[in-house]
Amino acid sequence: MEQRLPSSSPAAVRFPGTAVVAVVAIVAGVAIGGAKAFVDASSRPWQVGDFRPDRASPTSGPTGTVEVDETVHAFGTVGTGAKGSHAFTVRNIGAGPLQLTRGATSCTCTIAGFDGGTDDRISLPPGGATEVRLEWQGKGPGGPFRQQATILTDDPRRPQVVFVVEGAVVPTWKAVPDAIQLSRVSGAEGGESEVLVYTYGDRPPEVVSVAIDHELSDRFTLATEPLPPPEVATEPGATGGLRLTVTLPSGLPLGRLRATIRLVVKAPDELTIEIPLDGTVAGDLLVAGAGWDRTRQSLMLGTVSAQKGVRTELFITARGPHRELFHPTVRSVVPDGLEVTIGDAAPVGSGGVVRVPVTIVIPAGSRPVNHLCTDQAKPGSIVLDTGHPDTPELTIPICVAIGP
Repeated sequence: MEQRLPSSSPAAVRFPGTAVVAVVAIVAGVAIGGAKAFVDASSRPWQVGDFRPDRASPTSGPTGTVEVDETVHAFGTVGTGAKGSHAFTVRNIGAGPLQLTRGATSCTCTIAGFDGGTDDRISLPPGGATEVRLEWQGKGPGGPFRQQATILTDDPRRPQVVFVVEGAVVPTWKAVPDAIQLSRVSGAEGGESEVLVYTYGDRPPEVVSVAIDHELSDRFTLATEPLPPPEVATEPGATGGLRLTVTLPSGLPLGRLRATIRLVVKAPDELTIEIPLDGTVAGDLLVAGAGWDRTRQSLMLGTVSAQKGVRTELFITARGPHRELFHPTVRSVVPDGLEVTIGDAAPVGSGGVVRVPVTIVIPAGSRPVNHLCTDQAKPGSIVLDTGHPDTPELTIPICVAIGP
């Protein structure tokens, strides 16, 4: 007889509850974290400095409080090139120390330093004070002037203070005309010219010295005299002035005349005034020819190849009652290798003028030189003794450079 087991339903699957899962996760996390910490501790020993109590934020104490009476100073006027200064007072009205540090300044204004501190910083105790001195210099042709300087503070209420100086830059002097131009001065008679010099200081100018930088300076006469107030008043802003008279002697070398007059005055600051003098000394002798520049009164040869050299010819004419006495000879030449040949004198036309040819040669193979008539390259020259009573010496400037 067949026996059958009774049928039954499959057993239901039961999952752990949420609380159980959470507990298991926590236990696993602690175990993993502990294991990692153990491994790290085993592989890296502790080092001094891993724990630094001094890194904690310090407890804030009383701080300083900055106070200033003024931040803008109007100085009025300053002369071009002249310097000015002003001291601003800074106080600490707080309960703690106040730190001041030099900050940025504009291009022509500087902080001279802190009174009682270093050039760059100072610490003011409560109730303390210091002076911040600003210095400036007038620049440019004139006009409005405004510059500033900054100091930095540790006052949280006012971390920086900007000081301003303002006014106007005025010229310290003015010459009218600003240069003496003499188109034609008689070598036999000399000449005279004058310049009006205006100043803008606190008092009329006092002459310290006056001189001219010319090789014959001892033959020039320089004289000054104060300008009367009505004449000073014709120049806006001027507070004083003087008249400078220049007397040129007779017998100056013919040709280009260049010099600088230097006048030193106090008004009340000491001022050095430079006035250029430029002109031409003429007489009974006249130079002409190829390469001769009448405006510059110079022989313009330019750059000459030392391999080829160059040759040119000038003519010197003499007129007047002493023309028959004109017999030039060479006294000196620059550069040394220059060859100068003077021809025979010959009458021109009816004989009222005598002409003398002068041949000038820079031979091939001459050594390199530079006499291009610049500030860095002074001109060469031919100096002649003429025999003429009014113009005993004649200098011919030469602008030339000898290259390879």
